Amino acid sequence: MIEDAFSDHPPFEIRQPATQTVPFVFNSPHSGRVYPDAFLSNSRLDRHSIRRSEDYYVDQLFDASPQIGAPLLAAHFPRAFIDVNREPYELDPRMFEGRIPPFVNSNSMRVAGGLGTIPKLVAENMEIYRKRFAIEDALERIDRLYRPYHDRLRRLMVKTHARFGYGVLVDCHSMPASAQSGNKNRPDFVIGDRYGTSATEALSQLAVSILQDLGYTVSRNKPYAGGFITEHYGRPARGLHAIQIEINRGLYVNEQTFEKTEGFEELRADLIRFMSLVTDYFASDFSDVALAAE
Repeated sequence: MIEDAFSDHPPFEIRQPATQTVPFVFNSPHSGRVYPDAFLSNSRLDRHSIRRSEDYYVDQLFDASPQIGAPLLAAHFPRAFIDVNREPYELDPRMFEGRIPPFVNSNSMRVAGGLGTIPKLVAENMEIYRKRFAIEDALERIDRLYRPYHDRLRRLMVKTHARFGYGVLVDCHSMPASAQSGNKNRPDFVIGDRYGTSATEALSQLAVSILQDLGYTVSRNKPYAGGFITEHYGRPARGLHAIQIEINRGLYVNEQTFEKTEGFEELRADLIRFMSLVTDYFASDFSDVALAAE
């Protein structure tokens, strides 16, 4: 049961400011570190290896967002258990026993890659499960975790839009320091806006410029343009904007031991500066950059 698995820890939490003073919501959907025992017992991976799909400590990197007047929604359940940055029913029928509901999307690229709503793999193509398990267990995860998580995120965005006339979602992630193919080093940050469809040019470019001014290398939309959350919540014509921020793990964590490095505190301080600058700018100048719905 989901309730038993998270009896000592809520599956997710909202860290709220005393008063929301800026039209921003920060979201960390992949930094969860609470692994249910029953899940681990059905996994072929040990407690260390299964963590390789985590966005290590991203919730902690952005945990100062309430201090600047913006809420932070953070998952405690791990991405390997259920991935809320997918459609609700992107499922691989080969993983489950029992009748698959007809509304399941089993043909998506993400399912084909083993990274559906209930992932088959963690990073480096390591299979999670020892054997098939009941489709009812997968559907329970969606009902008990996925849907409540998105319900809270949706409410945060609706509340923000109602209060300020527009809202900005910053979806916070981390990426491996190098690509698997060719071991090519990646930039320090990637800002994704679904190639201009989930946010205005002004918002995306400002995020890039601030990070560059802080001394970081920044790419836009390559290799990450944003996932389901960015695509689903970004509706610029309605005054709802969403960008994804990917952080190079080499800046702050040892990817073999998952321990924070000396760069963690410096990066966290720079991200506080980033959050302050981007929220201050749009809080005072949104009319000039047309974030509000037309």
